[in-house]
Amino acid sequence: MLSVMEWPAQSPDLNPIELLWEQLDRMVRKKCPSSQSNLWQIHKLCDRVASSTLLEDRRDAVRALKSLSKKYRMEVGTQAMDHLINILQTDRSDSEILGYALDTLYNILCNDEEEEQDESEDAVTPISASGKHKNVSMPDENAQKQSDDLGAQFTEQFVQDPEHVTLLLTLLEEFDFHVRWPGVKLLTTLLKNQGVQVQGIILVSPMGVSRLMDLLADSREVIRNDGLLLLQQLTKSNAAIQKIVAFENAFERLLDIITEEGSSDGGIVVEDCLLLLLNLLKNNSSNQNFFKEGSYIQRMKPWFEIGDDNSGWSAQKVTNLHLMLQLVRVMVSPVNSPGATSSCQKSMYQCGLLQQLCTILMATGVPADILTETINTVSEVIRGSQVNQDYFASVNAPSNPPRPAIVVLLMSMVNERQPFVLRCAVLYCFQCFLYKNQKGQGEIVATLLPSTIDANSISAGQLLCGGLFSVDSLSNWCAAVALAHSLQDNLTQKEQLLRVQLATSLGKPPVSLLQQCTNILSQGDKIVRRGSKVQTRVGLLMLLCTWINNCPIAVTHFLHNQENVPFLTAQISENLGEDERLVQGLCALLLGICIYYNDNSLENNTKDKLKQLIEKRIGKENFVEKLGFITKHELYSRAAQKPQPVFLSPEQMLFDHEFTKLVKELEGVITKAVHKSNEEEKKEEEVKKTLEQHDNIVTRYKELIREQDTQIQELKEQVGSMSSQSEQMQTTVTQQLSQIQQHKDQYNILKLKLGKDSQPNSQGEGSQVNGLQTEELTQLREEVEELCKQRALLQTQLGDKDTLKSSLTSETAESSAGGSDDTEMLKELEGLRSRVQSQLAEINQMKSERQELLRRAEAGSSEAVSSSDGAVDAAKMAEVESRLAAQTTEMERLKGEAQSLSESRAELDQQLAAATSTVAILQTEKAKLQSEVQDSKKEQDDLLMLLADQDQKIHSLKQKLKDLGETVDDEDDLDCRDQTDEDYEDEDED
Repeated sequence: MLSVMEWPAQSPDLNPIELLWEQLDRMVRKKCPSSQSNLWQIHKLCDRVASSTLLEDRRDAVRALKSLSKKYRMEVGTQAMDHLINILQTDRSDSEILGYALDTLYNILCNDEEEEQDESEDAVTPISASGKHKNVSMPDENAQKQSDDLGAQFTEQFVQDPEHVTLLLTLLEEFDFHVRWPGVKLLTTLLKNQGVQVQGIILVSPMGVSRLMDLLADSREVIRNDGLLLLQQLTKSNAAIQKIVAFENAFERLLDIITEEGSSDGGIVVEDCLLLLLNLLKNNSSNQNFFKEGSYIQRMKPWFEIGDDNSGWSAQKVTNLHLMLQLVRVMVSPVNSPGATSSCQKSMYQCGLLQQLCTILMATGVPADILTETINTVSEVIRGSQVNQDYFASVNAPSNPPRPAIVVLLMSMVNERQPFVLRCAVLYCFQCFLYKNQKGQGEIVATLLPSTIDANSISAGQLLCGGLFSVDSLSNWCAAVALAHSLQDNLTQKEQLLRVQLATSLGKPPVSLLQQCTNILSQGDKIVRRGSKVQTRVGLLMLLCTWINNCPIAVTHFLHNQENVPFLTAQISENLGEDERLVQGLCALLLGICIYYNDNSLENNTKDKLKQLIEKRIGKENFVEKLGFITKHELYSRAAQKPQPVFLSPEQMLFDHEFTKLVKELEGVITKAVHKSNEEEKKEEEVKKTLEQHDNIVTRYKELIREQDTQIQELKEQVGSMSSQSEQMQTTVTQQLSQIQQHKDQYNILKLKLGKDSQPNSQGEGSQVNGLQTEELTQLREEVEELCKQRALLQTQLGDKDTLKSSLTSETAESSAGGSDDTEMLKELEGLRSRVQSQLAEINQMKSERQELLRRAEAGSSEAVSSSDGAVDAAKMAEVESRLAAQTTEMERLKGEAQSLSESRAELDQQLAAATSTVAILQTEKAKLQSEVQDSKKEQDDLLMLLADQDQKIHSLKQKLKDLGETVDDEDDLDCRDQTDEDYEDEDED
């Protein structure tokens, strides 16, 4: 034990316990080596952190641990991690100790090479016990690997409890710089070391992603920039987190930061923003759609506005622009859904982004890697978009005279002095320009035709032909693939290209392009001397296969040259090395296409004779095996993955993406075509003809159905117009009913007035009334008779309408189609009938009122009614008669409209009945055709079984005869005899 008197006098501020620890430390340093002393010091500091009650003591201990954490990472991490986590949980009120604890944990978990270098630079060279310096070497690969493993182990220990990560997320809400910044760095390190596990914890944490997104709004650039790094690690390969970050308005914030930092001229912050955008958009269709719908594509256009002076391109600017181009490609990548890609391509054209990219493409002074990436970007922006392809075809290079951009790019592709990656990019651009662009294909092929060749200018076709017959094998391959894309899925251009004639040398007649390609293939020795070897032949064979595929006329032209078939059979039958196997497979594919698409127009090269030639000289199994060499090649699967040609070296350029699709499509059908017998082919041809006839019948019926559908649509439109007319009629009737009601009200008012004024006024006026009474009564009687006749006529019309209604009801019950329209028409007729009945009731009421007026007039004659009353009655009667006449006219009009509706409905019923019968006929015919096809298939299967049984029996009988010592004829003799017998049978038939 030490006495109090031994405490150092130079430390008056330390308490007794701290003085005791200081004295023990000195004793340990005297008796122990430096490493053990450090371990003891770390242990002591951990005890101080765990046991000290004063905050200042714990803070000093944590600060000391931080200073030791870089040198003695494993020791501090092993002993102090739990204590540091406890500090984060308990001492939340002191930001300084929190910052020290977070920095210490970061030093323990971090595996960055920069930190390791700092550690090695700051470290003091240890001295051995003998006093000699030890040589400390820089960390090598093994040391770095051990460091990474150590950081992964400590990270795994830290994230075992998800509450620790949640605690870090809570600490990020602290605005204090000394807490927030080390917290961001520590969480970034956790994501680097254990990304998937930490992502899962953050994903389920309430408001976890939102707290991290708040870092982008921090006014301190250091925290904001490290927050970008944190979000990069957070969004790696996690679609759920990517969506949450995107919907937290990440696109808006990142684009604002890029603009503030100077876009492509900005620094490393712009690069970090672009990397984060790539993480959010790549292979995430939801975020891509959100980016497009938010009109963020339009905000990308200013990024590519470069000035006239392109001499100064810093490394950072090149990196930024490269990432920006990659971001554009992510939006229009061929792996995206066609609908999303097409929509983004349309937006890029409308906002002028494509035009800006073409400006960079034709600019001078652009670095080679930026130019290459720009070509690839333009390629995918125009791929499959007719509008964008047409615009690209109209772009001219700023030369004198102006040349199309396509011609300038092709000049680079066939120039062997250009960089390899640039030539690949130009080829990809040309392929994308012709993808699903028959118009562009026609324009390229037209530059090769004799009628369109301009001797004063260089065309795309001339460049392709020059590259095709160049001494550079890579130019041969690129030109062949480019020409193949000009013919892809375009029968018209395949036939047009047969017209192309080439002048080989002076004094010799021109030869066709097809003939020249086959001549180069057949001259093997010259090819080797030219140094093209496999690559040139592979390119030419791919061009020929694409050219004659699904084009019988091209097959006939190819077979017309008598040297082609012997050359192909010789190539296939030879036993060559590994490098030549691919050529053998392509020759087998070319010969198989000649068989499959042969129209038998050449007697010496029909399908049967070519198959016999294969069987005799090559063998069917050997032919199929050589055909399989194509798909078994290691570069075939690589080319089949994506459309862009990506090769590490020129020697690897052997396959084209579209050609791999063609091989996959033709390999099976060619194998079947080679193994099929003549009888099977004849039966298949008959079945094909039958199916074609059936297809023609079905096509005619489909056309008939389309015509009937058109007629039905027209009838529906007529019914709709009639319905609108009916609605107008209903509106008119409603208006008339309102007018009748008004007349009723006026009539009631007149009745009241008449009742009040019916008493006699004077004797002098009575004599005048008596004088006019007889004539008025006669007129009233005549009007009453007329009204009775009109009433009888209306009753007759009502009976006719009842009859019409019953007939319409019966027809509606019998009709199977158009039920809803008939019901509506019946409802309309019922409504018209009810309105007519109501109007008749009103007319009857008015008649009764008129009769009452007549009776009152007769009674007034005996009682000497005044002349003024008679005049009023006469006016009322005239008004009633006028209203009756108007109602009669309206009834006649309604009757005519109802009759027209009934006639139109009858016509609709007839047309619907005709359509129903036609559909029934079509269904019967379809069932009959299906049954016939099934029967033909069953008969074919039965014949195949019989042939197989007969072949087996013949083989067994031959074997028995051979066993008995009898001579048996070969199959060739039997075939000859069969042929002779068939000739005799043909003569007999003749």
